[in-house]
Amino acid sequence: MRKLVLLGGGYGNMRILLRLLPNNLPLDTEIILIDRTPFHSMKTEFYALAAGTASDHEVRVAFPESDRLTMVHGEIEKISMDENCVVMENGDCIEYDDLVIGLGCEDKYHSVPGADEFTYSIQTIGKTRETFKTLLGLPSGAVVGVVGAGLSGIELASELRESRQDLQIKLFDRSPRILRDFPERLSNFVKKWFDKNNVEVIPSSNITKVEPNLLYNHEDTIPVDAVVWTAGIQPVKVVRELGLESDSSGRIVINQYHQIPNHENVYVVGDCAALPMAPSAQLAEEQAEQIVKVLSATWRNQPLPEQMPEIQLKGFLGSLGKKQGFAYLADRTVTGRIARLMKSGVLWMYKWHNG
Repeated sequence: MRKLVLLGGGYGNMRILLRLLPNNLPLDTEIILIDRTPFHSMKTEFYALAAGTASDHEVRVAFPESDRLTMVHGEIEKISMDENCVVMENGDCIEYDDLVIGLGCEDKYHSVPGADEFTYSIQTIGKTRETFKTLLGLPSGAVVGVVGAGLSGIELASELRESRQDLQIKLFDRSPRILRDFPERLSNFVKKWFDKNNVEVIPSSNITKVEPNLLYNHEDTIPVDAVVWTAGIQPVKVVRELGLESDSSGRIVINQYHQIPNHENVYVVGDCAALPMAPSAQLAEEQAEQIVKVLSATWRNQPLPEQMPEIQLKGFLGSLGKKQGFAYLADRTVTGRIARLMKSGVLWMYKWHNG
């Protein structure tokens, strides 16, 4: 029996499962999914879980059920591509014929002293639960620092404001303005929301050190009761340790078929893959669509296309609490209630399509 092993149950591998099961998998092939949890976690909604405005149950979706899908739960110790084997932390070796690496990312601390030890994370559902317990357990008037004003930092700061009106929230932005790579109208809308809702945005920040209850921004020291780090990501350690060619962010260089050069039975999807676009759930799903087509052609001994189509992304949606939002779609900016309803609709559709 041919084995397709999927590492990680994130957006990319979830899409592969839904495309192959139940009827598009060759009869001589089975799928083994390895993940630390028995459900698919919607990482794009972890900010709401951390802020306490969404329950744990709301950010989970069940994996599809099939007698041709085997679930393995646990931590991965090593990927041995020379032996076509995934070594688990308990010593088990899971062999594969085809492998899709979709293990996601972890925080990148940019060598800032104390950042890994004294900050909280929303990169995994387990770490997000810990962040939730800390933030919701803070006393009234406590100061929360959110380091990094990308989409995750913006959504976390705004959601936390709606959850805890009594907290002081400081959002540290490395750029001179919020979302500087997008139209100024978008930046102004988000900044006005933060001003109106008493979230302090600190532009042109450079966090140089983190200590218990203290942030160093340039030469200034800022007392804080908790810090959440959203200032960069990198592939997980087991992927970085593969020693493969990677980009400046540590993401693995792949060919146009999403394969690792010289290991054409190994594919990389999502945050671990070096692509021209920034990592996102949408990008992982579009990659997965192409990987399924490549796998299907390979299994049927059909030639692959000389040129894979370029991945086209639709844009992004962001929330500012439960009532306001912002979007950048097809080079157009949408703000306010409509953008928030659009994001809620996309989330509802995702849950519906995934059962």
